[in-house]
Amino acid sequence: MAVRKLRPTTPGQRHKIIGTFDTITASAPEKSLVEGGSKSGGRNHDGKMTMRYLGGGHKKKYRVIDFKRNKDGVPATVKAIEYDPNRSARIALLYYADGEKTYILAPNGLQVGQTVVSGADAAPEVGNALPMQNIPLGTIIHNIELRPGQGAAMVRSAGTFAQLTSREDKYAIIKLPSGELRKVVATCKATIGSVGNSDHALERSGKAGRSRWLGRRPRVRGVAMNPVDHPMGGGEGRASGGHPRSRKGLLAKGYKTRAPKKQSSQYIIERKKK
Repeated sequence: MAVRKLRPTTPGQRHKIIGTFDTITASAPEKSLVEGGSKSGGRNHDGKMTMRYLGGGHKKKYRVIDFKRNKDGVPATVKAIEYDPNRSARIALLYYADGEKTYILAPNGLQVGQTVVSGADAAPEVGNALPMQNIPLGTIIHNIELRPGQGAAMVRSAGTFAQLTSREDKYAIIKLPSGELRKVVATCKATIGSVGNSDHALERSGKAGRSRWLGRRPRVRGVAMNPVDHPMGGGEGRASGGHPRSRKGLLAKGYKTRAPKKQSSQYIIERKKK
């Protein structure tokens, strides 16, 4: 995966940096794994806007991703690497030996024709999913479960990976992309390798219109508002607005907002680095 910079033939092209799509091998998704959907535009059932700056965007179909990888011991062949408009990573279409088809997140280095398998007896190779108690220490992993059988919840965006550092009793200790050290039950599954499309972080939209295609409406800064609209609004001239805070007044950027008695805090060994 690489990126390409276009010639500045228009102001929008001047700063645009986009992916090359050279790893994608299919132009249309698998029909049996696609679902329709509707957009709310940030409105609730009364039509009231409860989330600002959402709306519009290109019509998208949802690709059903298998985050559980619970077909243990059944080998699957990678038939295609596809684009998914709902996420930053690419997805891989798998054909299982028993005839079932599923999508998974495509890890870095996964090729069409390759065979992947899940389960405790699987080899720790790229694309295979196995419990962390069976993964060698120091292995790069992604698509990590928080509870056994729940399905992967962590490390799913393009280019990210975690590292299995050690094991203690029934827990595996992993280092997350944020730098956080965390305990996870060792029977939780993870997939070997890092998430593909690692150059996604280098992309630049180049113009506001590309954000509108993604369903993002213009965002107004708090300091540009009036005092009635935001705690940081008002003031003569271009006032800084004081300490950064949310619309509801909750302090941000340095002030700790995590709930002090949050149940999952007991599993965090070292917090993420600022």
